[in-house]
Amino acid sequence: MKPEIGITEKNLNKSVVLLSVILSDEMTLYIKTRKFHWNVSGDSFMEIHKLFQSQYTELEETIDLVAERINKLGSKTIGTMKEFSQLSRLKESPDKYPVRKEMMKELLADHESMTVALRKDIEECNDKSKDAGTADFLTGLLQQHETTSWILRRYLD
Repeated sequence: MKPEIGITEKNLNKSVVLLSVILSDEMTLYIKTRKFHWNVSGDSFMEIHKLFQSQYTELEETIDLVAERINKLGSKTIGTMKEFSQLSRLKESPDKYPVRKEMMKELLADHESMTVALRKDIEECNDKSKDAGTADFLTGLLQQHETTSWILRRYLD
């Protein structure tokens, strides 16, 4: 059954496509953060190991919320690695195991990229899809990525 929430089916579809890309970005970032959590070593190992764990745990919650938002808009949610890798704006680094500081720089760059992309996504939801609910939801995600960026930046100062 299609939701009757004051948004045209065409605009609902636009929001779902956008949310699927965001879900893919969040999954890519989750997997990368998890990989770095498993492979970090050196000075402050345990602190950084726990930092990455807290970050991927937050990303797990975000992923679930994005998937549920897609369902709220009346669509099925993608869920395979192939689908995620095809849609993600973030890139993986297979066979690369950077040192701790480079891990943090890479994660910082990804969180900042997410922040920039989400600003554009919010504008698209407001202007093109007329979907204030999704725009508001994305504003919360934007703020999470800004906070994580700030934390990583402080470690790199």
